[in-house]
Amino acid sequence: MSSLANNQCSPDTELLQTYATNNYLQQISPDWELAADGRSISRTFRFKDYYQTIAFVNVVAMVAHQQDHHPDITATYNTCRVEFSTHSVGGLSLNDFICAAKVDRILSI
Repeated sequence: MSSLANNQCSPDTELLQTYATNNYLQQISPDWELAADGRSISRTFRFKDYYQTIAFVNVVAMVAHQQDHHPDITATYNTCRVEFSTHSVGGLSLNDFICAAKVDRILSI
């Protein structure tokens, strides 16, 4: 389990350099994908049915609220796509990887 998931997001964050982004990518599930422009990470989750999908969305929303760091979420019947980016810095920050690790942790519970 990633130690990132034990951290808390900070309102004082900065844009990550490529080497830091690559380092943090190694600390979360390999299912997270770095956008071609390097400004966001996303992962698509698959579920048995709508109920499980929406239950997952609600837990992700709770984590986002607790961290005050909100992803873009797209939900369909049995899939949920979560995308993190820090708009205030114009790309990826440590907060994005902390939240990705926390989302990974949801699935291990």
